[in-house]
Amino acid sequence: MKDIAIKENHLYQKTFRRGQRWSGRLVTVCVLKDLHAKRLKKENPQKQYLNRIGLSVPKREGGAVERNRVKRILRAGLAEVRAKQPLKTGYLIVISTRPGIEKVKSTAVASELRYIFKKLDMFALPSDTSNRQEGKKQTKTP
Repeated sequence: MKDIAIKENHLYQKTFRRGQRWSGRLVTVCVLKDLHAKRLKKENPQKQYLNRIGLSVPKREGGAVERNRVKRILRAGLAEVRAKQPLKTGYLIVISTRPGIEKVKSTAVASELRYIFKKLDMFALPSDTSNRQEGKKQTKTP
């Protein structure tokens, strides 16, 4: 499922001010429930809730080339996390970097993001409906 990028500064500021925050060694993640999730669901062709994700890399990380490389590392780490277990939808998620991230691989970022999303309770619950029948109890047959 594709996410929408956060492009407006006021959404970054709102997420930083009001959202839940968890920091790791490499990244800080802020999460806030999206108030416009229903409107975006109507506009989405699949009619599903989406997350809006923003990446924040400060200028102290280096020039434009270095900052874009860090963003690629973040996107790769996020894709690796989401491939294993889906995230809850309908949220504003801002991922901000910390110094030293330019030296690590995307797998290290992915493991830290997985830990942070678990702490923020952002993983969607698996819906195990394969063994259940709706409205009926299962009984063993001899």
